Amino acid sequence: MTSTSSAAGSPVARPSAGLFTRLSAMMLLQFIVFGSWFATLGLVLATNGLDSIIGVAYSFAALGAIFSPMLLGAIADRFVASQKVLGAVHAVGGALLLLMPGLVAAGDGGLLLTLIFVYMLFFIPSLGLTNSIAFRHLSGNDKLFPYIRVFGTLGWIVAGLGVGWAGLSASTGVFIVAAVASFALAVYAFTLPNTPPVGGGARFSFGDLVGAKSWVLFRQRNFVIFGLAALLTCVSLSTYNAYAAAFLGALGIENVAGVLTIGQISEVVFIVAIPFVLLRLGMKWALLGGMAMWGIRFVLFALAANDLPWLAIVGIALHGICNDFFLILGAMYVDQVAPPALKAQAQSYFLFVSTGLGAFLGSLIAGQVYNAVVAPSVAAGQNDLSAWATLWLLPIGASALASVVWIVFFRMSEHKATEKAVLDEIAAIRAA
Repeated sequence: MTSTSSAAGSPVARPSAGLFTRLSAMMLLQFIVFGSWFATLGLVLATNGLDSIIGVAYSFAALGAIFSPMLLGAIADRFVASQKVLGAVHAVGGALLLLMPGLVAAGDGGLLLTLIFVYMLFFIPSLGLTNSIAFRHLSGNDKLFPYIRVFGTLGWIVAGLGVGWAGLSASTGVFIVAAVASFALAVYAFTLPNTPPVGGGARFSFGDLVGAKSWVLFRQRNFVIFGLAALLTCVSLSTYNAYAAAFLGALGIENVAGVLTIGQISEVVFIVAIPFVLLRLGMKWALLGGMAMWGIRFVLFALAANDLPWLAIVGIALHGICNDFFLILGAMYVDQVAPPALKAQAQSYFLFVSTGLGAFLGSLIAGQVYNAVVAPSVAAGQNDLSAWATLWLLPIGASALASVVWIVFFRMSEHKATEKAVLDEIAAIRAA
């Protein structure tokens, strides 16, 4: 590693090009796995006569995020090196993915839902683990995280374009693609730099299984408000994940997987803008942009239901702001406020609230609305786009409420010291 100086004059280690490349490759593979099947799962189910379980499938996926991150986060913080945990969960996940095509072909929705739940028990913690590994080896250079995380977006783009080009958007072949990528990451994870547990040697208690020691974070008012806003925002996110692909199909748009990658391409643009936006706006207002943009994109979706499919494509293109200025900035915020020994568990809490509880509620509620409003017209062989506009009222309302909660209750004065240190470091690096 090389080093520079922060605004306060203390040395800040800068990762070598080789380390940066290795961490970037980790992110690339991580999101090739996720993007290969998750984006078009709804379309796969609808094409194979299982559209009635789309919402339930995504809610079961979210249940995995509720139950497993705390346990595996505690293991990575206390007992086993993070890269080894990452490799193990992807090895198991790849094997589970190989079982899914047969269940879809057999129309066995019940067993498929169970398998999705079990798979996500292993996969969801890997999202927090990759974040934790990257932050650990950046050695305080948090402003470099977006440039590593952008390779995750590129991985999603590669997956989407590959699946679309191969004509697999509505095929169970997406599970095979994801399984191959998962096995590749399982092997690669064991070659990553060693990331030993920070809390090793400390006495273990049952509370560690549920991350009890990191509950101290909830004494911070801002952390609680952040969690609530994240939960509400992820109601919008989960509705998008579950039904965007099926909606594009209903609009008559072809190569759905390829079109969805427009969103990931926009992520590349906005990820590199994160350090500059933080300097200009600060964490509170940058995060607000991500929360509010979810509502704006669904307004465009609702308008697109008036036989204006190009508005849906514009909504897809807003994905960069929606995701980058919420999920990535959210991970950076959590890393700022969590003490070193609790960083993996803190990232797991973020996943628990967002990808877990928020996604579960959003998918479950959206599934009920879909089955009540959209499914009847589908069953009758009709294509009632106005019914889709009704569905989009749910994420619009969730985004609006999250924005209000964030504006009114998040206190910048309580976050000032932490944010100032980070912004000073960014400014020092830019001036170097």
